[in-house]
Amino acid sequence: MKKVIYKRMLAGLLAFGCGVGSLPLMAVNAEEAVIYASDFEDGDASAWTNRGDRDTTVLSVNSDNAVSGSKALCASGRSKSWNGPAFQLDDKCKPGTVYLVSAQAMGQYYTSVTVSFQYTDINGEQHYENLVNLNGSGWQSFSDLKVSFTEEMKDVFVYFEGGSDNIYIDDFELKEAPVYHPQTDIVSLKDAYSQYFKIGTAVTTKELAPASTQELILKHFNSITPGNEMKPDAILDKNACLAMAESGDDENPQVNLASAKSILNFARDHKIPVRGHVLIWHQQTPTWFFKENYDENADWVSKEKMLVRMENYIKNVFAAVQEEYPDVDFYAWDVVNECWLDDGSARQPGSQEEGSAKSPWVQIFGDNSFIKPAFEFAKKYAPEGCKLYYNDFNEYMPGKTPAIVKMVEEINADGHYIDGIGMQSHLGTDLFPAVSLYKKTLKAFSETGLDIQVTELDHMISGTDKFEEQAQYYSDIMDAIMEYQDHISAVVFWGTTDDQSWRASKYPLLFNEDYTAKPAFYSIVDGLEIPDTSEETTEPSTEETTPDTTQETTDSETLIPGDVNGDGTANIMDVILLNKAIYGKADLNDEQLKAGDLNKNGKPDATDSLNIMKLIVKLITVEDLQNLAE
Repeated sequence: MKKVIYKRMLAGLLAFGCGVGSLPLMAVNAEEAVIYASDFEDGDASAWTNRGDRDTTVLSVNSDNAVSGSKALCASGRSKSWNGPAFQLDDKCKPGTVYLVSAQAMGQYYTSVTVSFQYTDINGEQHYENLVNLNGSGWQSFSDLKVSFTEEMKDVFVYFEGGSDNIYIDDFELKEAPVYHPQTDIVSLKDAYSQYFKIGTAVTTKELAPASTQELILKHFNSITPGNEMKPDAILDKNACLAMAESGDDENPQVNLASAKSILNFARDHKIPVRGHVLIWHQQTPTWFFKENYDENADWVSKEKMLVRMENYIKNVFAAVQEEYPDVDFYAWDVVNECWLDDGSARQPGSQEEGSAKSPWVQIFGDNSFIKPAFEFAKKYAPEGCKLYYNDFNEYMPGKTPAIVKMVEEINADGHYIDGIGMQSHLGTDLFPAVSLYKKTLKAFSETGLDIQVTELDHMISGTDKFEEQAQYYSDIMDAIMEYQDHISAVVFWGTTDDQSWRASKYPLLFNEDYTAKPAFYSIVDGLEIPDTSEETTEPSTEETTPDTTQETTDSETLIPGDVNGDGTANIMDVILLNKAIYGKADLNDEQLKAGDLNKNGKPDATDSLNIMKLIVKLITVEDLQNLAE
């Protein structure tokens, strides 16, 4: 992992959409089936609806505005920003399949338009997600926006919202996406790090829907974190809470795991351990949770009442998972999240609607004194074996690190309530934090004696031309983590593929949207000794070995071109080993040198590395190389 020297070639080949294993990655259904398409020239808008009885939107096809032809869909009479035209998916599409949506849209009078996704879970609760914001005046376009859903999701819609003026839509198309599958002939991340710590991923219900994403998780990860589905706003059951309040009890918050069922069922069925995220957080916790009788317009509750609510909420969450998922290993849980500002001060009092620096918990308690009872309650009710964590971002800021250390030491002074510290590790585009600062934070946290988990790892870059820089930075960060491996029990990446990340435009993860591994992936497995864990798939080892000179060497005529490590096939591990030799990081024997010298100029060089890559993805053949050498 110390040196990444092969990834520029890798990035170039990935740009062609090819895999980088011993076989090229191909789409199963290269021809995209169009499910529905309309430029509205026929005047038909029957496939569209508004968003329910409270939506005043009137849909029509008219000639006021259009892109192609003379007509477009017009959504008029909108009285709320969420009113708008909606297109139902689950009556036309199949669950577990990825679809691509394209369209042009315009908001009248410079109104920005947001494209969103909506579904109803099996308990009748509705869920919403903004997919893309179309900012600017005039017509704005988007293409190949991915959508998918599971069998548990009903009334699934793509819809348009924003402002209250007219919205126009033209050239709308829904088609089935090409189906890609993860590479099977590359090392598994979880196997590569099996001697050290768990390797996990966060995933959302929509993200998990495609079978290919499930395949990727099963191959590479042995920990799952529900991305949004177990946060307070997802599992607090407002209707049940209101019903309790009407009966005179507004101190026993009711919870419902319906939003997380697809993820938890997947974890249960495949025996994948789960990180719970998160119980106490100032964001994604509805304001009504902190108000009298759960009425968001009422007064804030007292500190005494909030403590009772907190205990009952935590108790009910843990009771629900133990009752409904007794066979799932909830091995860790973020109890409290993001309570410290970067300068080491507590957040300010206020509701989340007033800004990210405000906290309703501080509004009620006056300070961060709510953190200790949260851990006391969690320790009392958590499933057996579940470790409890304080989790934060920008954890490496000079003011925040000592604040976290002081907090955990004070809380644990009279009992062991906090088991570990979660380092989110959302790394920035400017290579911040410096690796030295990250290591300094690891050192400070390790000296508390608590466990450390890297809980939300990703690294933003400005474009695909930065893949090489990203790979080196990932490599350096993982080297730092490995230095403190004895204090670390899990490293969790925040998402599966770049396009599904919350930072999708910044390419932050290890896998491309077609499930091919990025240079960053190879940079963090390079140099690890990979145990053989499967009889079905043989993973080439990256361990550098000294050839046994007592063995009779293979005759040069039987050499496999490009097979530098002698495992019987040309693959990415040969590229890694050859590049190490080129840059003086590994020694090769005569037979290895011959196998790598594809251009026959007497020494392996960058051209040979590129040619091995071309062999791997079948851009050239051995015969082509022979002709070039002649």
